[in-house]
Amino acid sequence: MTISMYSASIPVFKQMLNAMNDVLVKAEAHATEKKIEPNALLQARLFPDMLPLVRQVQIAADFAKSVPARLAGIEVPSYEDNEQTFAELHARIAKTLAFIDGLSAAQIDGSEGLEIVLRPGTPKEKKLSGQAYLLSYGLPQFFFHVTTTYAILRHNGVEIGKRDFMGAF
Repeated sequence: MTISMYSASIPVFKQMLNAMNDVLVKAEAHATEKKIEPNALLQARLFPDMLPLVRQVQIAADFAKSVPARLAGIEVPSYEDNEQTFAELHARIAKTLAFIDGLSAAQIDGSEGLEIVLRPGTPKEKKLSGQAYLLSYGLPQFFFHVTTTYAILRHNGVEIGKRDFMGAF
């Protein structure tokens, strides 16, 4: 039995983006309740050499839009990476969800053999099939940043658990 590329991507991105959005709502409420400056959470890191929460959310949204766009063979939407508040992060997630909601199964299914060229660091270039790109690169990258977002907030006292991380499925 095979699974469609659409089914392996879009529902997963939507579930986790919605869950991440809900976790950010709880983080904002936590900051208000505990009288914590919101920027303290937005700029929090797990370790000094890691990216802050704001950047983790931005990158998660980037993977959620770029992976399906590449699989559909369309241009990846460009975002400015200028979010500084919880409201702006929610707006970015909403914009990403709206974009992927506009993609159909017909656009993504059949992309297993599509050649995807990655340029993670010039002059490096890596070529992957659409299936390898989704399963071995795109989804793991996305989950890394969603998980790191969750971990930063949990580490900073936001009362969230596995159910919050998973969201509605």
